[in-house]
Amino acid sequence: MDNTEAANKTNDNNLKRDLAAEAEKLIEWLAVFGSDSHDGVTRLLYTQEWLAGQQAVAAKMREYGLNVYDDRVGNVFGRLDGILPDSKTIITGSHLDTVNNGGKYDGAYGIIAGMIALNYLLQTYGSPKRSLEVVALCEEEGSRFPLTFWGSGNITGHHNFEQIKGMKDTDGILFMEAMKESGYGDPSLKPTHRNDIAAFIELHIEQGIVLERRGYRLGIVDAIVGQKRFNFTITGETGHAGTTPMTLRKDAMAGAAEMILQLEKTALRVGKPLVATVGRITAEPNASNVIPGKVTFSVDVRHTAENDLNQFCIGMISRFQEIAAARELHLDCHQWMDEKPVQLNDHLTGKLEQICRNHDISHHRMVSGAGHDSQIFQPHCPTVMLFVPSLRGISHSPLEFSSPESMADGILVLIDLLYHLGYEENLDENL
Repeated sequence: MDNTEAANKTNDNNLKRDLAAEAEKLIEWLAVFGSDSHDGVTRLLYTQEWLAGQQAVAAKMREYGLNVYDDRVGNVFGRLDGILPDSKTIITGSHLDTVNNGGKYDGAYGIIAGMIALNYLLQTYGSPKRSLEVVALCEEEGSRFPLTFWGSGNITGHHNFEQIKGMKDTDGILFMEAMKESGYGDPSLKPTHRNDIAAFIELHIEQGIVLERRGYRLGIVDAIVGQKRFNFTITGETGHAGTTPMTLRKDAMAGAAEMILQLEKTALRVGKPLVATVGRITAEPNASNVIPGKVTFSVDVRHTAENDLNQFCIGMISRFQEIAAARELHLDCHQWMDEKPVQLNDHLTGKLEQICRNHDISHHRMVSGAGHDSQIFQPHCPTVMLFVPSLRGISHSPLEFSSPESMADGILVLIDLLYHLGYEENLDENL
């Protein structure tokens, strides 16, 4: 190693130490907003906890020297204005909302990484040539209302207000009313749709075990799986558990059980990369001595190939209908999510690989089995995604953890990519 290489290594190590400390501090700071009684974070869209979190992020962005604004649905942006007036903007960030009793890192890491990176660039290099922004997207998870990617979907035109008319959460609160209660939704507020985005960059925890198991420090995402989500409602006949003979029952729970087992068997037979999950089930009247007359359950199906995903779901519905007919049950199917598999931008993923090599950071090209805002942005603008390892692959849990050192690796690479896109003279023609 010559003197220049040694000096670069020392500079990297010193910067990474500072980035790790700042990332750890901000992750703990943001987790306070929505901290729940089960040691996790619950920050659902348009709740008081969510609003407090968004307002805190906006204040922190201002503290970091960024120009802050929000839009009609509650996405919050921190901006470094570029000196080239007609150039498009480069955006980084992720989502602020969480699942119920989630972890500190999912979504939040991408937001704090963007704030740290933009603050570093501003302090080190001053104003960029092309505008750079960090965004705290208002919603991605679909944890409160039966709709995902509300934040990124409005920016890209993937979603609109017609979709939420009459939509309610499990407490019967209308989507529109919850939004208005938080101060958003009014047509007079800043429009959500953007046509000025040159690229979107998302840092995220892996939420899986591949990087940790294989010993890679970062994951560069090639593609994101497609997802379909359904709610199935089975209606039979409520009856007395002691006086109704087994042969005369129209048991909605028994029908649901057969469907769920059939789903598992078929998914196992199809094999990787397909996965199918029943994560929620409710029964009515939900009494120990009553035959359930109505059962509703969810199905989540994911695959990297659109045709395979479609064919599996067609077969699943057909088989469920056969089971219902054989048991004299009525089956209703409501599909509420249909996201296609997405290939991310080859040029930007190549840039990330080069940056990782420059910093001697081991990395792995991979597919994301979880859905992310990046899959909504990619059809709209060149998009890239970077993963940091998750301890034991745990996510959507209070046990979720990514080390400060791993977070610093990601932020270091993000800084270099943002510098390339925002400060260098000639932006690549691909963008």
